[in-house]
Amino acid sequence: MPVYEYLPHELARLGVLRKATGLDPNQVAERVRLAQEREAHASTGPQEAKSLSDPHIAVLQHNQWRRIAHVMGELQMPVYEPAEDPRAVRYEEQRLQRLEEDRAYSGQPDGQAPIELLRHRVYRITGRPLGEHTPGGADFVVHLMAGSLSEAAHRAWNTYGRPESTYRTSHVTSVEQVLPEPGELF
Repeated sequence: MPVYEYLPHELARLGVLRKATGLDPNQVAERVRLAQEREAHASTGPQEAKSLSDPHIAVLQHNQWRRIAHVMGELQMPVYEPAEDPRAVRYEEQRLQRLEEDRAYSGQPDGQAPIELLRHRVYRITGRPLGEHTPGGADFVVHLMAGSLSEAAHRAWNTYGRPESTYRTSHVTSVEQVLPEPGELF
């Protein structure tokens, strides 16, 4: 049975913690400002019905930057260090506890079933409704978790692109990794 090593909100939080490491309060304040702008911009794009969306990710990241700025002031940190941030330490403890619970829940009663630990990423799938060829036509956007860009593209094609697909009302125009950001290791 599969178990996700990181859930989307954990990936969003972890990305911010890694970027904040070693930054001083002024640099963190600038990141808070940029995250606020990203959140405002994300809220104007195509909306998804799911909680895993650009606006939701932007809110998670903006909240994390604000929290880091607050804790740095409260603890008088000259530079941010996650190991000195009690809540960041607690987040990791909670993630590890969730991981153990997921492993226990997904195992067979005899304990012999192999547990597949998935290190999936979050991908944004963008598409255009069929028949719309004008620039600026209404796009649809969905986010999904997959193990690779090719797996995400394959799943998007199976759901939205194949002629026999139930949802064949559009064609996929792009598939891109959003969490963790491309090039970021986790």
